[in-house]
Amino acid sequence: MHIRPPAVAGMFYPDDEAVLAREIRDYLAAVPARQAPAPKVLIVPHAGYIYSGAVAARAYARLAPVRATISRVVLLGPAHRVPIRGLALPVAEAYATPLGSVRIDAEGAAAALKLPQVTASDVAHNLEHSLEVQVPFLQSVLDDFTLLPFAVGAATPAQVAEVLDLLWGGPETLILISSDLSHFHPYAAAQGIDRGTVGTILACEPTLDHEQACGATPINGLLLSARRRGMKIELLDLRNSGDTAGDRSRVVGYAAFALSEPAREQN
Repeated sequence: MHIRPPAVAGMFYPDDEAVLAREIRDYLAAVPARQAPAPKVLIVPHAGYIYSGAVAARAYARLAPVRATISRVVLLGPAHRVPIRGLALPVAEAYATPLGSVRIDAEGAAAALKLPQVTASDVAHNLEHSLEVQVPFLQSVLDDFTLLPFAVGAATPAQVAEVLDLLWGGPETLILISSDLSHFHPYAAAQGIDRGTVGTILACEPTLDHEQACGATPINGLLLSARRRGMKIELLDLRNSGDTAGDRSRVVGYAAFALSEPAREQN
């Protein structure tokens, strides 16, 4: 089997299985328990766990009631390392982390590759962290599942939405968007920028730019689809690296959101 090995284990998150599992358990255990609808979509940050792990855990904790229901995750994150046009799936048949391997959904990949904006490229995935850092969390909060990881490059919101609509599925499918917010502003300035970005997302306006969120392209595509579907968007957490790791002179913003479908669509 052709497996995509971890590229940022030991840098963005621990490369030791036991240490990694314990760290994720600790992040999840720190999330206050609450009753809430099971999300169809999550938006989560993708920095090193010391910076954004606690914020990401606020989203992943919402999956506890449906851990046995979700059997496929459609994951979209921005391409940081390789310029690509459209969206790229890996050629690899599985994604590996220190917690094990997750199979790529071959049937879903074949369907997506029929769209002109979707290609297959291991090069786009080999060093990409925005997708990889989500996988250990998913392995910790879900039972058996397959993965459809898309590195997103130059694409329109409509092109992204078309991919999401194709793969939307039912309760068995989780849509996961990986994105940080503003980058490298002083603490107070970043807070102002990120509050504006959060307002745009909560208003379901697909107009973000990459100064507001590195994952603006996949978020905009999601918001376009979510608006058509009448989805409810909830902010779960908003912080930056000045809150989580101390240095406030040059921070990166992080937010977690959960999106749920109207009750009539969940029946």
